[in-house]
Amino acid sequence: MLAAVGSLLRLLPGRTFRCAPWAPREAPRRRVAAPSSQGLLRYSSSGTPSGSGPQGPAGKVHKVPAEHKPSQFDKKILLWTGRFKAMEDIPSRIPPEMIDAARNKARVKACYIMIGLTIIACFAVIASAKRAVERHESLTSWNLAKKAKWREEAALAAQAKAK
Repeated sequence: MLAAVGSLLRLLPGRTFRCAPWAPREAPRRRVAAPSSQGLLRYSSSGTPSGSGPQGPAGKVHKVPAEHKPSQFDKKILLWTGRFKAMEDIPSRIPPEMIDAARNKARVKACYIMIGLTIIACFAVIASAKRAVERHESLTSWNLAKKAKWREEAALAAQAKAK
């Protein structure tokens, strides 16, 4: 039962917590009387509040858990993370905590894949650079050759204009 009395918050019988930092130190030691359940409103399955009387024919309070209808992308994530074996096994309603956990696991898997691809790309660049050194190629030589070609094209264009 949850009850707020002054700056105290009572969660379980016999356990109280201070809600505000300015609450006195001796506050948690005080016993707080639990409120009676007869003064609380309860909701039936029809959604109308009923006072302190019995709830319907069986006296039950219906609580609808928070559920989420997964999209196709969510279903693929649930499959990829191993929550379900086949697309047909996924129910139409899933708790949001399950989808959040699957998304977090998929995010971590994607990060590991990107880390692996980055390491592979680094080794490929190193191998390519070693082959280029064996052929006596460098960025400086490429740049000088490109600029020489541009100068030659510019000189040919100037000669064509002069004629």
